[in-house]
Amino acid sequence: MTAAGSRAAARWRDRVAASDPGLLRLAAGLRTVAAISLTLAVLPPLGADVQHLVAGAIAAMVATFAIREKQRGPQAVTLALGLPVALVSVSLAAGLSSRRVAGDVFFVVLIFCAVYGRRFGDRGTALGLMGFQTYFLSLFVGVTTGTLAGFCGVIVLAFACSALARFVLVPQTPAGILERLRQAFRARFAQLIDAQSELLDAGPDGVDRALEHVREGTARLHETAMMIQGRLEEGTPDEAVARLVQRRIADAEIAAERLGLLLLTARSAERADTLTLHLPGAPVPEGGHLPFRDEALDTLRRDLRALHLLVRHPVAEGTGTARVRNRLLGYREEENLPRASPAVQDVFRGVGEAARAVLGLRIALDGPQDESDDSPETVRSREELDAEDAVIGADHEESETGLRRPTTRAAVQVAVGSSLAMVGGEFLSSSRWYWAVLTCWIVFLNTASTGEILVKGYRRLLGTVLGVVAGIVLAGAVGHHTWTAFAVVLLCVFAMFYTAPLSYTLMSFFVTAALGVLYTLLHTYSLSVLVLRVEETALGAACGVVAAALVLPVHTDRRTNELLTTVLDRLTDVTTAAVDQLSGGPPADLLDRARDLDQALADLRAATQPLTHPVTPLRTRRETAHYVVALLETCAYHARSLAATAELLPSHPSIAADPRLRGAGQRILHNIGAIAARVAAEPATAEVLTGPSIASLLKPGEYGTPRYGRVTDRVLRHLQRLDEAVLGLARPLRVPVAGPR
Repeated sequence: MTAAGSRAAARWRDRVAASDPGLLRLAAGLRTVAAISLTLAVLPPLGADVQHLVAGAIAAMVATFAIREKQRGPQAVTLALGLPVALVSVSLAAGLSSRRVAGDVFFVVLIFCAVYGRRFGDRGTALGLMGFQTYFLSLFVGVTTGTLAGFCGVIVLAFACSALARFVLVPQTPAGILERLRQAFRARFAQLIDAQSELLDAGPDGVDRALEHVREGTARLHETAMMIQGRLEEGTPDEAVARLVQRRIADAEIAAERLGLLLLTARSAERADTLTLHLPGAPVPEGGHLPFRDEALDTLRRDLRALHLLVRHPVAEGTGTARVRNRLLGYREEENLPRASPAVQDVFRGVGEAARAVLGLRIALDGPQDESDDSPETVRSREELDAEDAVIGADHEESETGLRRPTTRAAVQVAVGSSLAMVGGEFLSSSRWYWAVLTCWIVFLNTASTGEILVKGYRRLLGTVLGVVAGIVLAGAVGHHTWTAFAVVLLCVFAMFYTAPLSYTLMSFFVTAALGVLYTLLHTYSLSVLVLRVEETALGAACGVVAAALVLPVHTDRRTNELLTTVLDRLTDVTTAAVDQLSGGPPADLLDRARDLDQALADLRAATQPLTHPVTPLRTRRETAHYVVALLETCAYHARSLAATAELLPSHPSIAADPRLRGAGQRILHNIGAIAARVAAEPATAEVLTGPSIASLLKPGEYGTPRYGRVTDRVLRHLQRLDEAVLGLARPLRVPVAGPR
C-alpha cells in the first residue's frame, strides 16, 4: 500500500472509531445478522418452511440482543438459562392459543414478571425479555400444540446459532472493547483539536458554526470518556491500572476542554465564560467575531496541527516526533512562551498542558517509551507523571420498597397499559392485537417518567409511519422471492441495531420496514395490514402513556427534581473533598466521586429530553432546561478540574496545599446546599449568598502567588467560575438570593 493509501486508511479508521466508540454498534449489528444468517442457513436443509424460517430468525435475534452482561462467562450462563425460559414461554402460548381469555390473562402476568425481573440486574432483564419476545413470536407465526415440537426445535437451533455468533464469529472481550474505546477517545480528541483550530481561524460568518463544532466535539469526547470509565473494571488486569487509565483519560479531557476555552478567550475582547462551551446556541463573546493574524498566531496554528498529530499517532517514534513533543511541552515553562498578548500566551500554556496529557495517556496505555531525545522540559513532565503514577498505584441498593420501588411500579404500569392495549387491539383486529401490546411494552423500556414515555411513544409512531411507506416499497420490490426478502430483512436488522443508540425513530423505521417484507414471506401482506400496524402502534403508545399518567405516576418534574438533587449532592461531594485536600486535608477518592458526578449529570440530561424535545409546546421551559443543564455541565467541569488538581498534591513538585482555600470555598458549598434543599422541596429558609470574588476572600497580602506554576491561582479561577455558575442556578430554579454581605 502506498503512503497516500496508508494515510487515507488511517483517516478512515479514525472516522469509524470516532463515530462508533468501541465499535459497539457495529459489533451488535454484525453479531445479530450472523446469528440470523446461521439459522437461515441451517434450517432449509432440515426441511423448514417459511414459517419456521421466520420463527428461527426472530428467535436468533432475541437470543442475541437480549444479553447485556459484559463478561463472556455471565453471557453464556444467561444464554443457557434463556433457552428453557423461551421453550416454556412458547409452549404455554401454544397451549393457550385456543383459550383466548386464559391466554390474555397469562400474557399480562408474563409482562408483569418480565418487567419486574429488571430489579435483578442484567440477567433478570434478559430472561424477562426472552420470555416476552418468544411468547410474541408464537402469536406472530401462529404456533399451536400440533406444530409446537417443530418450533421448539427451531428455537433450540436459533439459540445455538446465537451462541456461535457471539463467542466464535463476532467475539468481543472486555479488554478488546476497552482498547477500541481508547482508540475512539484519541480519534475524538484529534477531531476536537481540528474543531478548535477551525474556531481560531473562523471569520464573522462562520464563527458560530465553528463554536458549535467545538461544543459537539467536547460533548463527544466526554461521552467517550464516560464509556471508558464504565468498562475499566472489566477491561483492565487490576484496580491500579484501571485508576491510572481513569486518571489519564480525565486529565486529557480536562486539558482539551480548557484549551477550547482559552482559544475562545484569545479571540474575544474579554475572558470567555465556560458556560459558552456548554449552552447550545450561546453567542460568541463580545469581540470574538474577527480572526486575526500575526507571528505568534501563525506559530499557534502550527502547534495545534502538531498537537493533532501527537494525538492521532501516539506511538510514532523518531527524532521529528520527539522534537515536536519537546517544543509543545516547553510551553509549560514561562521562558519558552512566544511574545504575544496574555490571552494568546494562555493558549500556548494550554497547548503545553494538552501535550503533557497526551504524554501521560500514551505512557498509561502503551507503556514506557524511548526517552533518548527528551528535552529537560519533557524529562520534567515524565518525572511528574511517574510520581503521580506511584501515588495512584498506591452495591447500590434500592432505598424504596413496595409499589414505590421503580421496578415494581413499572411492572404494574406495563401490566395495566398492556391490558388496555389488549382490549383496544381486539377491537381493531382479533388476529393482530398483539402489536398494540408490543408497543406498550417497548415504550416502557429504559424510561422512568411519563414525559419520557410520551416522547418514546411519539418517536416509535413516527418511525412506524415512515417504515410503513418503506415496507410498501420493499414488499413490492422483493415480491415472493424468499431469499431476496431475507437478505433485505438482514440489512434492515443490521441497520436497526446500528442506529438504535443514535435514534429510536430510525430503529422503529427499520423494524417496520423489515416487518413489511416478513408479511410478504408469510403471504399475509396487504396495505391494510400495514395501516393496521400504524393504528395498533398508536393505540399501544397511547395506552402506555395513559397507564404511566394514571397508575402510580412519576411526573417529569418529580423525576428531574430527584435527579437534579442527586447531581447537586454529587457536586457537593466532589467540591468538598477537592477543596479539603487542596487545603491540606487527607487524600480522598476524588476520581470515583467525579465519575459519580458525571454519571448523575448524564442521567439528568437523559431525563430532561421530554422538556427539551423540539415538539414540546413550552418553549420557555425548554430553554430553561437547556440553561440549567449547561450550567451544571459548567459546574462539573470546574469540579473535575479541582479534583484533578487536588490529586496532584502528593506528587507534584511545584504546587502545595493552601489552608486559606477551605474558607474561600464555604460560600459555594452553602449555595449548593441551599439550591438542593429548594429543589427537594425541603422546609428550609436558606438563601443563596452573594459577595466579593473568591480571590478577595483570602487575607490581604497573602495572595501573591505566580499566575501559573502554583496551585492557588488556578484553583481560585476554578472556584470563582464554580461560584458564578452555582449562583447562576438560583434564578431559573427560583431560589431566593440574599444581598451582598
